[in-house]
Amino acid sequence: MTTIRPAKLTDIRELLSLINAYASQGIMLPRTEFEMAESIRDFVVATEVVANEEDERLVGCGALHFYTAASGEVRSLAVEPGLKTRGIGRRIMDELEREAQAHGLYSLFAFTYVPGFFRKMGYVEVDRDELPLKAWKDCLRCPKFESCDEIAMLKRLQPGPAPALHPLFVQLGETPQLPILRK
Repeated sequence: MTTIRPAKLTDIRELLSLINAYASQGIMLPRTEFEMAESIRDFVVATEVVANEEDERLVGCGALHFYTAASGEVRSLAVEPGLKTRGIGRRIMDELEREAQAHGLYSLFAFTYVPGFFRKMGYVEVDRDELPLKAWKDCLRCPKFESCDEIAMLKRLQPGPAPALHPLFVQLGETPQLPILRK
Protein backbone atom coordinates (compact mmCIF):
# COMPACT_ATOMS: atom_id res chain seq x y z
CA MET A 1 0.00 0.00 0.00
CA THR A 2 1.34 3.40 -0.99
CA THR A 3 1.12 6.32 1.44
CA ILE A 4 1.63 9.99 0.55
CA ARG A 5 2.99 12.14 3.37
CA PRO A 6 5.08 15.27 3.94
CA ALA A 7 8.80 14.64 3.57
CA LYS A 8 11.03 14.53 6.65
CA LEU A 9 14.69 15.34 7.03
CA THR A 10 15.31 11.63 7.50
CA ASP A 11 14.08 11.11 3.89
CA ILE A 12 16.88 13.19 2.36
CA ARG A 13 19.19 10.27 1.56
CA GLU A 14 16.45 8.41 -0.32
CA LEU A 15 15.20 11.60 -2.01
CA LEU A 16 18.70 12.36 -3.28
CA SER A 17 19.08 8.83 -4.57
CA LEU A 18 15.81 8.96 -6.52
CA ILE A 19 16.17 12.51 -7.87
CA ASN A 20 19.86 12.28 -8.71
CA ALA A 21 19.34 8.98 -10.56
CA TYR A 22 17.06 10.89 -12.94
CA ALA A 23 19.49 13.83 -12.97
CA SER A 24 22.29 11.53 -14.13
CA GLN A 25 20.13 10.81 -17.21
CA GLY A 26 19.63 14.54 -17.88
CA ILE A 27 15.94 14.34 -16.97
CA MET A 28 16.02 16.40 -13.75
CA LEU A 29 18.24 18.91 -12.06
CA PRO A 30 20.65 17.36 -9.58
CA ARG A 31 20.09 18.24 -5.94
CA THR A 32 22.50 18.47 -3.03
CA GLU A 33 21.94 17.54 0.59
CA PHE A 34 21.99 21.23 1.48
CA GLU A 35 19.33 22.07 -1.13
CA MET A 36 17.14 19.21 0.04
CA ALA A 37 17.39 20.21 3.69
CA GLU A 38 16.62 23.81 2.76
CA SER A 39 13.51 22.88 0.76
CA ILE A 40 12.33 19.73 2.58
CA ARG A 41 9.03 21.40 3.51
CA ASP A 42 8.20 21.73 -0.21
CA PHE A 43 8.24 17.94 -0.66
CA VAL A 44 5.78 15.14 -0.27
CA VAL A 45 6.89 11.55 -0.58
CA ALA A 46 5.22 8.30 -1.56
CA THR A 47 6.22 5.38 0.62
CA GLU A 48 5.44 1.69 0.76
CA VAL A 49 5.86 -0.72 3.62
CA VAL A 50 8.64 -3.20 2.98
CA ALA A 51 7.20 -6.73 2.82
CA ASN A 52 7.17 -8.49 6.20
CA GLU A 53 8.72 -5.45 7.90
CA GLU A 54 7.61 -2.31 9.67
CA ASP A 55 10.03 -0.17 7.66
CA GLU A 56 8.91 1.90 4.73
CA ARG A 57 10.76 2.72 1.56
CA LEU A 58 10.47 5.87 -0.49
CA VAL A 59 9.06 5.16 -3.97
CA GLY A 60 8.24 8.66 -5.22
CA CYS A 61 8.38 12.35 -4.49
CA GLY A 62 7.30 15.77 -5.67
CA ALA A 63 7.61 19.34 -4.49
CA LEU A 64 5.44 22.45 -4.54
CA HIS A 65 7.55 25.58 -4.73
CA PHE A 66 5.84 28.98 -4.37
CA TYR A 67 6.85 31.63 -6.90
CA THR A 68 4.35 34.36 -6.18
CA ALA A 69 1.37 34.72 -3.88
CA ALA A 70 -0.72 33.23 -6.68
CA SER A 71 1.49 30.78 -8.58
CA GLY A 72 3.69 27.82 -7.81
CA GLU A 73 5.82 25.24 -9.53
CA VAL A 74 5.66 21.47 -9.35
CA ARG A 75 9.26 20.29 -9.06
CA SER A 76 11.23 17.10 -8.72
CA LEU A 77 8.31 14.81 -9.52
CA ALA A 78 9.85 11.35 -9.56
CA VAL A 79 8.68 7.76 -9.18
CA GLU A 80 10.86 4.68 -9.01
CA PRO A 81 11.19 3.53 -12.65
CA GLY A 82 9.69 0.08 -12.07
CA LEU A 83 6.59 1.54 -10.40
CA LYS A 84 5.63 4.24 -12.91
CA THR A 85 2.30 2.74 -14.04
CA ARG A 86 0.77 2.30 -10.58
CA GLY A 87 -0.72 5.80 -10.14
CA ILE A 88 1.91 6.97 -7.65
CA GLY A 89 2.76 10.09 -9.68
CA ARG A 90 -0.94 10.97 -9.94
CA ARG A 91 -1.38 10.62 -6.17
CA ILE A 92 1.64 12.84 -5.53
CA MET A 93 0.27 15.45 -7.95
CA ASP A 94 -3.17 15.31 -6.32
CA GLU A 95 -1.57 16.04 -2.94
CA LEU A 96 0.51 18.92 -4.32
CA GLU A 97 -2.58 20.42 -5.96
CA ARG A 98 -4.57 20.10 -2.74
CA GLU A 99 -1.84 22.00 -0.94
CA ALA A 100 -1.70 24.66 -3.68
CA GLN A 101 -5.46 25.16 -3.46
CA ALA A 102 -5.33 25.33 0.35
CA HIS A 103 -2.86 28.20 -0.05
CA GLY A 104 -5.13 29.93 -2.56
CA LEU A 105 -2.82 29.60 -5.54
CA TYR A 106 -4.34 30.51 -8.88
CA SER A 107 -2.07 28.38 -11.05
CA LEU A 108 0.67 25.77 -11.09
CA PHE A 109 3.36 25.29 -13.68
CA ALA A 110 5.97 22.66 -14.43
CA PHE A 111 8.86 22.08 -16.80
CA THR A 112 8.87 18.49 -18.00
CA TYR A 113 9.99 15.88 -20.49
CA VAL A 114 6.74 13.98 -19.91
CA PRO A 115 4.01 16.33 -21.16
CA GLY A 116 1.51 13.50 -21.65
CA PHE A 117 1.40 12.85 -17.91
CA PHE A 118 0.78 16.52 -17.16
CA ARG A 119 -1.91 16.75 -19.86
CA LYS A 120 -3.74 13.89 -18.11
CA MET A 121 -3.54 16.01 -14.94
CA GLY A 122 -5.23 18.97 -16.68
CA TYR A 123 -2.15 20.99 -17.64
CA VAL A 124 -1.74 22.70 -21.00
CA GLU A 125 1.47 23.35 -22.87
CA VAL A 126 2.52 27.02 -22.90
CA ASP A 127 5.43 29.00 -24.24
CA ARG A 128 8.01 29.22 -21.47
CA ASP A 129 8.05 33.01 -21.95
CA GLU A 130 4.53 33.04 -20.44
CA LEU A 131 5.76 31.69 -17.12
CA PRO A 132 7.44 33.53 -14.27
CA LEU A 133 11.03 34.37 -14.97
CA LYS A 134 12.37 31.21 -13.43
CA ALA A 135 15.75 31.85 -15.04
CA TRP A 136 16.93 34.20 -12.31
CA LYS A 137 16.53 31.57 -9.63
CA ASP A 138 16.88 28.07 -11.05
CA CYS A 139 17.72 28.04 -14.73
CA LEU A 140 21.01 29.89 -14.43
CA ARG A 141 22.58 26.88 -12.73
CA CYS A 142 21.10 24.34 -15.11
CA PRO A 143 23.52 22.66 -17.52
CA LYS A 144 20.86 23.03 -20.25
CA PHE A 145 20.34 26.76 -19.69
CA GLU A 146 21.45 27.77 -23.19
CA SER A 147 19.50 25.00 -24.91
CA CYS A 148 16.55 24.12 -22.69
CA ASP A 149 14.38 21.44 -24.23
CA GLU A 150 11.91 20.97 -21.39
CA ILE A 151 8.24 21.58 -22.11
CA ALA A 152 6.45 24.26 -20.08
CA MET A 153 3.06 23.22 -18.73
CA LEU A 154 0.45 25.25 -16.84
CA LYS A 155 -2.73 24.48 -14.93
CA ARG A 156 -5.21 26.99 -13.62
CA LEU A 157 -6.59 25.99 -10.26
CA GLN A 158 -9.24 28.70 -9.96
CA PRO A 159 -11.67 30.03 -12.57
CA GLY A 160 -11.87 33.66 -13.60
CA PRO A 161 -9.26 36.33 -14.10
CA ALA A 162 -6.04 36.05 -12.18
CA PRO A 163 -5.46 38.60 -9.44
CA ALA A 164 -2.69 41.05 -10.34
CA LEU A 165 -0.45 40.37 -7.37
CA HIS A 166 2.98 40.49 -8.95
CA PRO A 167 4.48 41.45 -12.32
CA LEU A 168 5.76 37.89 -12.74
CA PHE A 169 2.32 36.39 -12.22
CA VAL A 170 1.12 33.79 -14.69
CA GLN A 171 -1.94 34.78 -16.70
CA LEU A 172 -2.32 33.24 -20.12
CA GLY A 173 -2.62 35.77 -22.90
CA GLU A 174 -2.01 38.75 -20.63
CA THR A 175 1.42 38.10 -19.18
CA PRO A 176 3.97 40.79 -20.00
CA GLN A 177 6.86 39.55 -22.10
CA LEU A 178 9.81 39.12 -19.80
CA PRO A 179 13.45 39.34 -20.84
CA ILE A 180 15.06 35.99 -21.56
CA LEU A 181 18.81 35.61 -21.24
CA ARG A 182 20.24 34.23 -24.48
CA LYS A 183 23.63 34.40 -26.13
